[in-house]
Amino acid sequence: MMADILVINSGSSSIKFALFARQGGQGLEGFAARFRGQFSGLGDQPHFVAKDAQGQTLLDEHPQGQDGDRFDHAAALKCLLDWVDDHSDVDDIAAIGHRVVHGGRTYRQPARLDAETVRDLETLIPLAPLHQPHCLAPVSLLSELRPNVPQVACFDTSFHTTQPRVAQAFALPRHLTEAGLVRYGFHGLSYDYISRALARHVPTPETGRVVVAHLGNGASLCAMHNGVSVASTMGFTALDGLPMGTRCGNIDPGLVLHLLSHENMTPDEVSRVLYKESGLLGVSGISSDMRVLLDSEEPSAREAVDLFVYRIVREIGSLASALGGLDHLVFTAGIGERASPVRSEVIRGCQWLGLEVDEARNLDHGPCISTGASRAAAWVIPTDEERMIAWHTAQCCD
Repeated sequence: MMADILVINSGSSSIKFALFARQGGQGLEGFAARFRGQFSGLGDQPHFVAKDAQGQTLLDEHPQGQDGDRFDHAAALKCLLDWVDDHSDVDDIAAIGHRVVHGGRTYRQPARLDAETVRDLETLIPLAPLHQPHCLAPVSLLSELRPNVPQVACFDTSFHTTQPRVAQAFALPRHLTEAGLVRYGFHGLSYDYISRALARHVPTPETGRVVVAHLGNGASLCAMHNGVSVASTMGFTALDGLPMGTRCGNIDPGLVLHLLSHENMTPDEVSRVLYKESGLLGVSGISSDMRVLLDSEEPSAREAVDLFVYRIVREIGSLASALGGLDHLVFTAGIGERASPVRSEVIRGCQWLGLEVDEARNLDHGPCISTGASRAAAWVIPTDEERMIAWHTAQCCD
């Protein structure tokens, strides 16, 4: 049986981590979080924060590189392992699980990592150039630091490989579709967790027709039938679908061509606009943070929130159509879990689906926030992608 499992989620300038202890049992509840934390500002202004299972801060410091070296990802991983080793109550790390954004069309399940698998996953970098390299970089570093510890890749795309071909296809020439230009969907680890967590709240083993709203700095929706992904708002990249913190979401492809041809923008400039200067930040001109926008009296802040809600409501209607109805709507991630005004407006926009919000429950953040008369139930369920990765890692290594 596995003991402690280290979970790594690496970004361009950050590393989020969690350490879980396997306490017995086969379900998600059998994993207890010992620590969670992150390194941010790597290579520039590094900041290391670690908290215990109750959220109490154990460490908050700004580490420095040695002999004038930059404190980069490699230094952060070594620092993390040393810090974990210094805790006498921690067993040896039995396995390391990684969040890897893209598994392509091949990886439908988590996979043990070796040199060949890493090379295979590196071929998918063109499908997720902003994420995949950073997801894979820690693997080789940790192979050197902990050569005898197995490592597992858990993919954000795997959960959506159950979608029917018609839900994955673009209306492109067949040779492009066969080359892998299809709708992949993302946030799959979050949806996987929520599909299991929701089942603990409902009285029957089958959860029916569910739309999950993963609303954070990155935002998407997923339609599930009895816990299986049927359709999602994100497509070939994590840029598609809903407006996000700084990402535009769904736009006319002709607009991209216009930016290239008539605004004389380069591909890199277009990428910067669509990924980093759009969404809530672009519309409001104020912030990408929903908390700031809800507190602001500026009309542009209200416009950004209204557009965000409008697109969510429209996409819920689309996904409910794909499901043939709706039994449950689940809110999760930062905005979904904490922004009660957004949830209230979304539910009011979905009254035609039989949803009615209980404002008192909504202000208390659930878990159930719909009225007893509501034909469909609305929920707030915190996601836990790290716990999901720990569970998958244990399943791969047991």
